[in-house]
Amino acid sequence: MRVRNIGILAHVDAGKTTLTERILFATGATHKRGEVHDGTTVTDFDPQERERGITIFAATVGCDWADHRLNLIDTPGHVDFSDEVERSLRVLDGAVAVFDGVAGVQPQSESVWRQADRYGVPRLAFVNKLDRPGGNFAATVASIRDRLGVAALAVQLPIGAEGGFRGVVDLVGMRRLTWPGGVPHAEPADDEQARQARRELEEAVAERHPAALEELGAMSRRTLVTALRELTRAGEAVVVLCGSAYRNIGVEPLLDAVVDYLPGPAGDPGAPPVALVFKRAGRLCFLRVYDGTIGKGDVVWDAATGRTERVSRIVRVQADRHAEVGRAVAGDIVAVAGLKAARAGTTLSTRAHPVRLEAPRVAEPVVSVAVEARTRADAQRLLPALAVLAGEDPSLAVRADPETGQILLSGLGELHLEVAVTTLHRNTGLRVTVGRPQVAYREAVVRGVTGVPYRHVKQDGGAGQFAHVVLDVAPADGTGFAFASTVTGGRVPAEYVRAVEAGCREALAGGPLAGHPVVGITVTLTDGATHVKDSSELAFRAAGRFGLRAALARCELRVLEPVAEVVVTAPADALGAVLGDLAARRAQVTGSTGRAVTAVVPLAELFGYATQLRSRTHGRGDFTSRPAGYRHAA
Repeated sequence: MRVRNIGILAHVDAGKTTLTERILFATGATHKRGEVHDGTTVTDFDPQERERGITIFAATVGCDWADHRLNLIDTPGHVDFSDEVERSLRVLDGAVAVFDGVAGVQPQSESVWRQADRYGVPRLAFVNKLDRPGGNFAATVASIRDRLGVAALAVQLPIGAEGGFRGVVDLVGMRRLTWPGGVPHAEPADDEQARQARRELEEAVAERHPAALEELGAMSRRTLVTALRELTRAGEAVVVLCGSAYRNIGVEPLLDAVVDYLPGPAGDPGAPPVALVFKRAGRLCFLRVYDGTIGKGDVVWDAATGRTERVSRIVRVQADRHAEVGRAVAGDIVAVAGLKAARAGTTLSTRAHPVRLEAPRVAEPVVSVAVEARTRADAQRLLPALAVLAGEDPSLAVRADPETGQILLSGLGELHLEVAVTTLHRNTGLRVTVGRPQVAYREAVVRGVTGVPYRHVKQDGGAGQFAHVVLDVAPADGTGFAFASTVTGGRVPAEYVRAVEAGCREALAGGPLAGHPVVGITVTLTDGATHVKDSSELAFRAAGRFGLRAALARCELRVLEPVAEVVVTAPADALGAVLGDLAARRAQVTGSTGRAVTAVVPLAELFGYATQLRSRTHGRGDFTSRPAGYRHAA
């Protein structure tokens, strides 16, 4: 059976979990439609998800459609859990992006779309909620084109609008599809509106596909499907469909589109095994097999750690239910037990054919809270329990504050940390006290220095240490670190240059202004000297560390603070109060349309903003946010 590994992506509340539930029902994987508001969904099975009514953890499910096995990952839509989306996208072959037909492209819709761009994942677009007041298919397609910058090819038209929405016109098969009683019914579409829309679709496809251009004016269904498939897989266009998942409209045509247009896995089952772990949950590691076959009892090799692991069990996952299987072949997404050290990003292969695949990018934590056990007995268990939590979620970080001795838990937002603390209590029984959230500040070089020498000399009996370096420091674009060497004549051997770079990276952990990590910096090693006996990698590493600290003390630096792009929606008569409140929070308003205000706001000013917004708008206001990088702190 052929396979499709796909993800469901969306902004929070766009309806992706409801769509996933309808897919499972339509394919026969479930016999009852789960509802988010009733807490009966298959994929949102965690108690916190059912309590909050949102997806928090990426959930894997499987179903069959048209002789294809569909492995689906329902991903979170809230910005605080974007790292779950990142890890899922790394192992997917395709995705369905769900858009709210009323709101169009929303901030997190755009964020997950850019995440998919990074991994080159082909996508379909599904415009949902067209049965809602204000649902507008044409406006949503236009916003996809304008805000995402893609060629959006609408292959359907809605039949009816808002409360009268009852079906779709399939422009590829020229059919009118309706769902009386929840069962799809098809009849020919021969009206002028459908014929005109089909002509426009053919013209748009012909502009981008040579074979379709040859048949323009008399394009066959086969040619159109082939062209749409090739354009989708090449990332040159996005097929757009529509419906209402809640009312069971448009689900079956979407499944057909997944099979027709999205790619399948390209691995070789006969090759040596290669798999990538993308998630760990307790004793289970979720992985995608790219090549070969992995069987129960097999020994696999982790090239990153240089150790072997034994696979004791392999299961196919249906959210919180597992079915044991004997093996997994190329293209499969499964969970395995028995791996002790594997984490998200671990590549599993064989010692004879070691491979290291690109790991998913891990988002940098921006919010921290102090965590303290309430009893002395619990204090002994706290750090190990937090380490387990961070091992399962790489976007969490745990460290001890060197000044206060407090344990700090860092994550991607307030909600992310709330969920982490609740998970800690439910998994371990630990009761903790949580401090006020604090954001992660950074220090950036504004004006650099040149020719800063540093000589590291240490003599305390026995072999000494000697290293001499000369460093230039300059600002860099973004928040990265770049290192270069212009030393000539072998004055500093290559292995010592690498040690200098390692020492410089260590020095970036705390800047001279307030001890925040230093970002946006370029360091150049311009000269140096060695001693025939006393020079070593250790000495040059120390010289790099202390030398950069000395250079930073002579640079001009500025503190950076994390900011977020916020879209606030409120009634017109409350916008004045909203704008005044945003100004008090040091926001930079970047746009205002109707009832929505877009602004860039320091993250530190958003703590508790939801409560304040509801108060100022008498419960009628709402907002969404997404990370927007760093800017100079006021």
